[in-house]
Amino acid sequence: MLKVGIFGVGHLGKFHLNNWKEIENVKIVGILDTDAAMAESVAEQYGIKRFTSADKLIDACDIVDIVVPTQFHFDLCIKAIRKGKHVFVEKPLANTVEEAKAIVSMVNEAHVKFQVGHVERFNPAYLSLKDIDLHPMFIEVHRLAQFNPRGTEVSVVLDLMIHDIDIILSIVKGNVRNISASGVAVMTDTPDIANVRIEFDNGCVANLTSSRISMKKMRKMRLFQKDAYIGIDFLEKNTEIIRIKEENDDNAFCFDLETPNGTKTIAVYNPEITESNAIKNELQSFVDAIVNDTPTVVNEMDGYNAMDVAHQIIAKINAAKTVMS
Repeated sequence: MLKVGIFGVGHLGKFHLNNWKEIENVKIVGILDTDAAMAESVAEQYGIKRFTSADKLIDACDIVDIVVPTQFHFDLCIKAIRKGKHVFVEKPLANTVEEAKAIVSMVNEAHVKFQVGHVERFNPAYLSLKDIDLHPMFIEVHRLAQFNPRGTEVSVVLDLMIHDIDIILSIVKGNVRNISASGVAVMTDTPDIANVRIEFDNGCVANLTSSRISMKKMRKMRLFQKDAYIGIDFLEKNTEIIRIKEENDDNAFCFDLETPNGTKTIAVYNPEITESNAIKNELQSFVDAIVNDTPTVVNEMDGYNAMDVAHQIIAKINAAKTVMS
């Protein structure tokens, strides 16, 4: 039985708490939150012990689940790693790239399991592509959200766009060569809307737009590669593939298209989506990695790489503001 301690039982922390309760061979030994009234209320509601000492909660568990504001990630991660505990931490990995680099180094030395909460890796729309060979050369992303004060301690790049940065880095077979970016602070002191162009050394280009001041929600990614277009709707949880017909496309809607290179048979189909709980699945995958001593799906280097690119984007935005002023 793996013992779990949860740091932070706010909006997202409660989702974690409810999902941990559904995972077999796991016991929640306690919670800690700086909001005493909320912590007391949650502890009473769930019949779980409330801790007021981070060290004591870490000592009492095997897994530390960190769902607190980003500026507190580093200290809690370091405390837990030093005590040989497995760590699940919500994205972004840390507040600064230097902190993220230190965490990566400590994880390597401690030989503990570490996972970063890039939950879109577990979105059923994305998982439906697990058997598809993805090698995009152009990517277009729109991630739009209505304004919510929660999470605004960081810019929209670290709050929303980092989800898509992580997905893109996991599928593009190349290194980042150049980044250009612009962003505007509207409701907060940091950019609330940003537009970014990432160029990779293999020729792939990704255009990303993220906004947390939109009137509507949208979480869409479009991948264009040789002979195929792939659309992923993370919000509605559906995926569409349009490509030159292959042998296994017999059940797809097909039509002929005249091109300069002759007639092509086009197949249009939607991969089967298996409904699932992404948060529960990411926590379950973490438990499986611990029990089976296998790599975590989103490890500390994945978290670091996404953060590194995100901070390069923020630096570009800040540099552009300096020039404009």
